[in-house]
Amino acid sequence: MIIKATQKNTRQTALKVRLVANAVKGMKLEDAIKQLGVIERKSSIVVLKVIRQAIANAMNNHGLTFDDLTLKNIVVTGGPSYKRFRAVSRGRAHSIIKRTCHVSVELESGVVPKEAAPVKKAKNAAKVEKTETVEEKKVATKTAKKPVATKKVSKKK
Repeated sequence: MIIKATQKNTRQTALKVRLVANAVKGMKLEDAIKQLGVIERKSSIVVLKVIRQAIANAMNNHGLTFDDLTLKNIVVTGGPSYKRFRAVSRGRAHSIIKRTCHVSVELESGVVPKEAAPVKKAKNAAKVEKTETVEEKKVATKTAKKPVATKKVSKKK
């Protein structure tokens, strides 16, 4: 089974993030996390977050354990670019391109995922609860006293 996680529109160039991703691509999952903690680049935080998100997806959504998972692939692709300009002398402008990227992580598990057993409610239990509440309402309405209507007395000055 393959578990995926993606981070889109990260405000870093794909080249800088790809350098970090290629450094940990063939490693075991535990070793990759340790290596990303040591690498002194801003993009290592992004890759680490995506790997942790993929692990969380595998554990919460598919019921897998950390030991069952292996790092299959990390793909970094270019995203949309923000086009800005910098004003320079004589009323001219130089263009600035702020690049973004998408980071995709794929984890692989050799174990068949545990499926959660559906919770079954007894149909009779729901009917019993409804009948009890209806009977309680009938008893409560019979015993409750109705308020007496009173007239308001206004004072004249």
